[in-house]
Amino acid sequence: MLQLQQKVSRENLKNGEVLCDHCPAKCCRYFALPIDTPDTWEEYDFIRWYMIHGRVSVFVEDDTWYMVVHADCKHLGEDNRCGIYETRPQICRDYSTKDCEYDDDECYEKLFETPEQLWEYAEAVMPPKPRGLRKNGQLQLPVLAGVE
Repeated sequence: MLQLQQKVSRENLKNGEVLCDHCPAKCCRYFALPIDTPDTWEEYDFIRWYMIHGRVSVFVEDDTWYMVVHADCKHLGEDNRCGIYETRPQICRDYSTKDCEYDDDECYEKLFETPEQLWEYAEAVMPPKPRGLRKNGQLQLPVLAGVE
C-alpha cells in the first residue's frame, strides 16, 4: 500500500537535516522576471504574446507584474538536487532556504495562466478596445504582426 509522506515543517527539521531534502525543487523549476505594468492594449498584447510561447504565466505581487517561465533547470537531478552545485550560478548561491517558497501556497494578487485570462482581465480594466475586435459577439484576439 502506498504511504503518503507528510510534509516536514521548517521548525521540525532534525539536526543536520536541510529543507532541500524534503522539497520538490520549486526554485529550480521556473524563473520569474519583473515586467512593466501594462497600461495600453498594445502592452497587454505583448504579454499575451509571451504567454503563447509555451509554459508561461503572469502574476502580480505587491503591485509588481512578473512573467514566469516554467522550465526545469537543465542541471536538476532526478533526486531534485543540483547537478552542478559546486559551480552553480551566483543567483543560485545567493538564494537561501531561509526565505524560499517551500511553505508558500502560491497565492498572488493576480494570476494569469492563459492568454485568454489575461485578455479578459484587460477587457475589465481597460477602456473599450478599438473597433473590430469582436465578431458575432465573440472576443476576437488580435493577430500579432507577422503571425497568421
